[in-house]
Amino acid sequence: MTATTTTASSLPDPAVLVLEDGSRFRGHAYGARGTTIGEVVFATGMTGYQETITDPSYAGQIVLQTAPHIGNTGVNEEDNESRRIWVEGYIVRDPSRIVSNWRATDSLENVLQRDNIVGISGIDTRAVTRRLRSVGSLRGAIFSGDAEGIDADEQLRIVTEAPLMSGQNLSGQVSVEVPTLTPAVGERIGNLAVIDLGVKQATVNNLAARGFDVHVLPQTSTFDEIQAVEPVAVFYSNGPGDPSASERHVALLREVLDANLPFFGICFGNQLLGRALGLGTYKLPFGHRGINQPVLDRATGRVEITAHNHGFAVEAPLEGTFDSPNGYGKVEVSHIGLNDNVVEGLRALDIPAFSVQYHPEAASGPRDANYLFDRFRDLVVAHISQKDAK
Repeated sequence: MTATTTTASSLPDPAVLVLEDGSRFRGHAYGARGTTIGEVVFATGMTGYQETITDPSYAGQIVLQTAPHIGNTGVNEEDNESRRIWVEGYIVRDPSRIVSNWRATDSLENVLQRDNIVGISGIDTRAVTRRLRSVGSLRGAIFSGDAEGIDADEQLRIVTEAPLMSGQNLSGQVSVEVPTLTPAVGERIGNLAVIDLGVKQATVNNLAARGFDVHVLPQTSTFDEIQAVEPVAVFYSNGPGDPSASERHVALLREVLDANLPFFGICFGNQLLGRALGLGTYKLPFGHRGINQPVLDRATGRVEITAHNHGFAVEAPLEGTFDSPNGYGKVEVSHIGLNDNVVEGLRALDIPAFSVQYHPEAASGPRDANYLFDRFRDLVVAHISQKDAK
């Protein structure tokens, strides 16, 4: 949804953030100049801004960093989570004037300019965050350069006519167009079919490290195309958009479950598993975005600090087991968010399938949930052993 932009100069040009409720926050242009429109959300991570802006799950969103100082360590060639920056716009309080890290190859503002990402700095990010926490995520736009001078009523009209996040299917914007293969590291288990709904590179690396030849497939893939790679299991990735607008991916996942292929999903993949099992999904008021979210793993009783990036969640009974409305046997909620009791994981008890709502690969941290990749590997190995024994 980013409009035409122009390259920024070194001058602190004025910029304005306009929210759909009419709130206006004046600051300085940061990154490219122009107009960008999206859903304004806040992310609470103190570190990892490079991983944040390159996370495909942020497509369609203008991201506000609650940490006040951003850009201190610059950017480098290794920490990108995808092939480009995906945020629609970027909001920071105090961008660093210098880069100070031995791994840095460029500054944050330079790469924002390179990828035509319109941003704003110098506004009261605490006030914007409190606004979003009070009323929920809002559509908004950043105007800078020539666009900053557009009449205020016209700016607000542009914002209020923008599409809502609810009902949007954004997988096609972020998915690969041709399959890619990352070979297994160490002892090989078999081929893994990853449906790319916005997959992060750290996820691919973690799966390969568990012995999978990781075949990343376009989100348009059919079940026949999944079967063509002869997978021992299927994985659904994180990604942007509304799960209720991805019925084709839900139908595809039901074919996977009907074939008794082991399945693991994270984030968007968790929501799609929920819908495949027959559960509903709903939009959270302001979502979970950050690397400090406490989650209870009910299997171990352990509380984990986890990385989140989701604005939708699954509706499911929190206590005990329940029957899948779509006939996949017993299901339980495996993980719960301790801030608001949101469903953070599902486990099917009669078929080899589970999912979590957060990001266990967690670049740039924390690492508390990394064991879930081991749990998936163990599930697949046990499933292969059972098949061989028959």
